[in-house]
This record gives sequence, structure tokens and C-alpha cells, in this order.
Amino acid sequence: MEQTGKVYLIPSLLDENGVEAVPLYILDAVKNCQVLFVENERTARRYLKQLWKARLPGEQIIIDDFEWFAIDKAEQQVQIIFRSKLKEGKNIGIISEAGCPGIADPGQLLVAAAQGMNATIQPLVGPSSILLALMASGLNGQQFQFVGYLPIENVQRAKAIKDLEAESQQRNCTQLFIETPYRNNQLIEALLKTCRPSTKLCIAVDLTGKNEWIRTKTIADWKKEKIDIHKRPALFLIHTYH
Repeated sequence: MEQTGKVYLIPSLLDENGVEAVPLYILDAVKNCQVLFVENERTARRYLKQLWKARLPGEQIIIDDFEWFAIDKAEQQVQIIFRSKLKEGKNIGIISEAGCPGIADPGQLLVAAAQGMNATIQPLVGPSSILLALMASGLNGQQFQFVGYLPIENVQRAKAIKDLEAESQQRNCTQLFIETPYRNNQLIEALLKTCRPSTKLCIAVDLTGKNEWIRTKTIADWKKEKIDIHKRPALFLIHTYH
């Protein structure tokens, strides 16, 4: 009977200076893999080299010993290759661009394929911007939802913010969302313009990095400050109370 390979969900860095946020046992998992499916091969190679240099300075990783495949838009083709490698009994590592594979990440399609084959899947502990921001926000961590990106167009964005605010009040839940870093300031402007003064907004910036900061204030209080986080990775959370 053929033995199906194992799938390791390998977390990556949120910030290039945040190597310490990745546990040492991640290295053992990578060593057990013969195949790597990654969002971006160039950055994944650099990440693994950086990880080895920082955590195992006396040991080198042979990057070309792995079979490399990109998780791209040719979803069916990638899944066929993925299933084939599992059937060959090879252990596979999935690495996302930032944080944890499968969480706001295309790796979930491969995980679903592995589940369909009854393969063993091992999620590994690492930095998740969603959880780190929620932990430090002081907002409701019992009920929350991550909604990804908000619309770019002004009218649609304002409506989306009002809808999230209303749902937050109705369900007593925290709403989490992100924006492309070069549009952060525009999103903040929209939030300050659209949200109620009493709504709490948490902004989490450069998580796990040396310039990390996480602050929660009411919209009324945020309006008293000048905020500039242009091109800095950030997560946004709002909670509207009854």
C-alpha cells in the first residue's frame, strides 16, 4: 500500500526583522520536506536562508535539494502536481508570503486537496498578524471576523465601513481588515470620516518588527492625531459598542 506524504504548513515572516517570531522547530519541519509549494519562490528561498543563518548559524540549508512549485493562478494544474507528489509519498511544505499558510492565503486550496486525500496535515505555530493584532487590541477576542480588503471606491468603501460598524454593534464583534500599504492613509481618512465618534479603532503596524506599534482609541481621539503609516504593513480593527 502506498504511503501518502505529509503536509507541513510552514509560517513565514511578517517583518524581515522578525525572525525571532518563528519557532526553532520550524527548521525541523522544513528538513523533513522534499517538496515546497510557495507563493513566491524568490522570497521563500531568501526567507529560508535567512532563517537558517539566524537560528542555525553553523549549518547551511541546501536550497536546491527541494522541488519548488509556485502557488499561482493555474489552480487546477498546481493541485494536480500537489496530489501527485503526495501520492509519491513525499512530504510537502507550504509557505505563504507572510504569516500562516491557509489564513487569508491561497495555500488553503492545497490544504483542501490534502484533506480530500486524507493526508496528514501539520499546522505549525508562527506569527499571524490577525491574531497578534487582536490579542493586543483590547477589543472583543471572543467574537470577531476577518473580512480582508474593503472596496477601493469611496462610496462603496463608506458603505462597507458603515455595514461593518452596524454588524459590530449588533453582534458585539470585532471587525478586522487590511489594506494595500500604499493606501493605508486613505483608509484611515475614510474610517475617521465615516465611523461614529465612539467606535474604537485599533491600528497595528509593522507587527513583529522593530518599529511595531499597536494602538486602540476611539475615532474621536484618533481625529486629534496626525497618522502617517504610508507603505507600512498594517491591520485595522473596529468595534462599535451598544
